[in-house]
Parts: sequence; structure tokens; C-alpha cells
Amino acid sequence: MNTLIIGATGGIGAATARALAAQGDTLTLSGRNEATLTALVAELGAAHHAADVGYESHVRSLLEGLEPLDTLIYAAGAALPEPLKDADPGHVRAVWNANYFGALWVLKHGLGRLNPGARVYLIGAKPELVTARGFSQYAASKAALARAAEIARLETRGTDITLVLPPAVDTALWAQVGRVPRGAVTPDAVAQAIAADRAGPAQTELIL
Repeated sequence: MNTLIIGATGGIGAATARALAAQGDTLTLSGRNEATLTALVAELGAAHHAADVGYESHVRSLLEGLEPLDTLIYAAGAALPEPLKDADPGHVRAVWNANYFGALWVLKHGLGRLNPGARVYLIGAKPELVTARGFSQYAASKAALARAAEIARLETRGTDITLVLPPAVDTALWAQVGRVPRGAVTPDAVAQAIAADRAGPAQTELIL
């Protein structure tokens, strides 16, 4: 299968790349951390393309350079938690670019580049897990992503778009708030759930 993973240098993205490489996928990886991306590409024998998902032109160029896709995974994300009274404009833009606008440009330019029966996976967040002090922009951007996915399904009937809703995941995101929540799952657990889901009937939400 021809697969693109955006956000491949994060915990979930990298784990999913390894899981799908083990299934024989032909991978194209994109991510912000150049050193991590280079190492992952070398490990998996994957292609890679740099793109800043905050810019529509970068995302369009990325997708236009690929063959039609069987799997498209958007795993980019940012939290940068801070109280509303201290909201920094740069942090707000970074969170929305990673969690929402990047996904918006991927849907806009990617849905027309899918093979029949292709799957799209977007990493979302359970509202009850992110309704917390400091997480206003993370929670709001993930809620916006969920609604955008819902509308995208209406506008592109027959396209399978799955919102992945894991519990807390043990990634570097939690270093920003000091500790990983009790009961957090590993990125590998999310990756294996996506790989298993792809082999079954399509669903609008994948709840771990």
C-alpha cells in the first residue's frame, strides 16, 4: 500500500510508520524534526518530504508530488499548554497550525489523491481528557478537527475518514505539563490499533 504519514517524527507517527512498514507499505514520511526524520527514513527505507503544515503551499506541494495514496495519516500535533490569561500569539498559532490548519490543508489537497477504498486517519483527542487548565487551544483545535472531519465525510461521500481517539498516550507532549497521566498507553498501542483497523470495515471513529 502507498502510505503517507504527516507528523512522522512524533511518537504516534513514528510508531505507526514502523507498524505499517512491517506490513509492507510503501511509505512517504513528513515531519518537523529533521534529525529524527532522517534516522527514521534510513531505518525503514522510506521516502520523505519536508513540509511546514502551517503553510497550504507546502502541503499542496507535498501531496502533488506523490502517487495516489491508499492510506493517509495525519499525526502532527502540538499542545504548548498555558493559561488563557497568558496566551502567547505564537504558541496559539503553532497549536492551531499543527492540530487543525495542517489537517485542513491535507484534507483539501489530499482527498482527491486517494485510490478507491483508501483510508484517512486523523489523530484526535477525547474531550474529557483535554478539558483541563492550560489546554484551551489544544482542546479547541482538536474539537475543530473533529467537526471538520465530519463535514469532510458529508462532502466526499464514499471517502473513509477515521478520527482516532486514544486515551492519553505516553509521548513527549506530556513533558510540557510535567508528567504522563496514569493509564497512558504507548504510541505502539495506537499504531497497532490503526494497522488492525485498516484491515477491517471502515468506521468514523477508532476509540482505543
